[in-house]
Amino acid sequence: MSQHRRRRAARQVKRKRAIVVAAVAGTVVAGVGVGVWASSGGGPPSGSDVASVGDSPSPSPTRNYPLSKAPQTIPAVRSHTPAHGPGWRPSGGDRVVVTDPKLADEGKLIAGELGLRYAGQKKDVKAGDVRLTLGAKGGNPESYTMTVRDGRVEISGPADAGVFYGTRTLKQEVHGGGTAPEGVVKDEPAKPVRGFMLDIARKPFSETWIEDRVRELGDLKFNELGLHFSDDQAFRIQSTTHPEIVSKVHLTKAQVKKIIDLAAARHITVVPEIDSPGHLGAVIAAHPDLQLRNTSGTPTRGAIDISKPASAQIVDDLLNEYSGLFTQKQWHLGGDEYQALTVSDPEASYPQLAAAAREKYGPDGSVADLATGWLNDRAATVRAHDRTMRAWNDGFLRDTSIQPAKDLQVAYWTGKEIGARQPVTYLSAGRKVLNYNDEYLYYVLGEPQTFVYPTGQRIYEQWTPRVVRGTEAVPAQYDGQILGGSFAVWCDFPNAQTEAQVASGIRMPLRATVQKLWYPGQPPLSWAQFRQLANRLD
Repeated sequence: MSQHRRRRAARQVKRKRAIVVAAVAGTVVAGVGVGVWASSGGGPPSGSDVASVGDSPSPSPTRNYPLSKAPQTIPAVRSHTPAHGPGWRPSGGDRVVVTDPKLADEGKLIAGELGLRYAGQKKDVKAGDVRLTLGAKGGNPESYTMTVRDGRVEISGPADAGVFYGTRTLKQEVHGGGTAPEGVVKDEPAKPVRGFMLDIARKPFSETWIEDRVRELGDLKFNELGLHFSDDQAFRIQSTTHPEIVSKVHLTKAQVKKIIDLAAARHITVVPEIDSPGHLGAVIAAHPDLQLRNTSGTPTRGAIDISKPASAQIVDDLLNEYSGLFTQKQWHLGGDEYQALTVSDPEASYPQLAAAAREKYGPDGSVADLATGWLNDRAATVRAHDRTMRAWNDGFLRDTSIQPAKDLQVAYWTGKEIGARQPVTYLSAGRKVLNYNDEYLYYVLGEPQTFVYPTGQRIYEQWTPRVVRGTEAVPAQYDGQILGGSFAVWCDFPNAQTEAQVASGIRMPLRATVQKLWYPGQPPLSWAQFRQLANRLD
């Protein structure tokens, strides 16, 4: 063969090899389904398409990799800038490194979840690294930027909460598609409160079940777990000040502390609720002298006699005691359904309450004034522990000379109580509102009264945080006062479902709820697509 022919044959072989390499590279990247928002390392090079808002320059196209696709996570990320590149896939030798010791918990968690090696604080850069870093302070502490570039991942945020949420996005991407694609995600929640409330008073959920829900909530970027642990049926947490009120089946303080610590590691605040002055049947059972009775001596179910100083003392004892267990900033005071206020003439039916009201507030003092004063006094007890407090909307009584404390947030759950008021009444007065809308967000075991089990599809397609009561949204001008919302499990008929059935029943409603609390506006997926995504990610 001539030298010229040998050179031409060599060039042909080389070209064939290049085509094969390019084809293989394209096949690997075709399996990539998702990407994530940007980090402190700057944006990709110029020349690519941008899927959403942002000034990041885009990368120039290459022959080997198609443009990455938008992330598919629950909840959906707010913004994604796609890029050309191989993305990132976890490998056993890869490291998780942090730039600040405050991120050690987040680093160890994601390393364990993805089968990586946690290497602690490191400044050097290696192929395959997942680097967690704290960026400039001052932004939304729950925001994060995630950049996948050059076979590495960087997640940055102004606080550890945002970095944690970035690791949740990375975990979902890997579990859902195997690879985190090249590109940049910038993400933050629409609402600062994304909650799940659990009634453990009527149904004693196990420590293990609650811990499983905490892990599920954390992965979905919820940040509150409410525990309603005192009601007419039972008092479910160990007490040292009043052990006589505690039900036989209960959680020890050590168990609760374990739940609180697990939640804190996932940036979830545990919000305790000792409801009063109604729903105190378990406390009253051990102290029958504190039972509210009407003028004929008939006991009023669940209601404590707020004219007696001993009633205030026992509730304050409990509030002070549990403030040492639940040390995070949020507290629920209850305040709903005080049965003395459901009769046509409370002053005539409960003369002892009327007398106490006149003594405290003058000749025109009413039973409603006395109940409002009770709520304010309990708020003062909790405020001394530096807590932010909320109460159910029907605990904010109308036509009273005494007004509820100005710093009480409204947990709006119903518009069906006597003298019900629209949410705008509270919003126009400047109150901050938390959305517990019983039309969409109440999962009541046994479906009593008019309740039906909520569906994820109905929440996903019809509810928004502005739909506070019924099915109508409040005006957009009040959106900033609506702090968020909470999906609630109530156990009116505790044996109607097992723990496993409850977990299954709330699975899609929880995912739909957090989608609406995190991502503003119309979800990017149809309900059918969203449900398929949930099945793939679980």
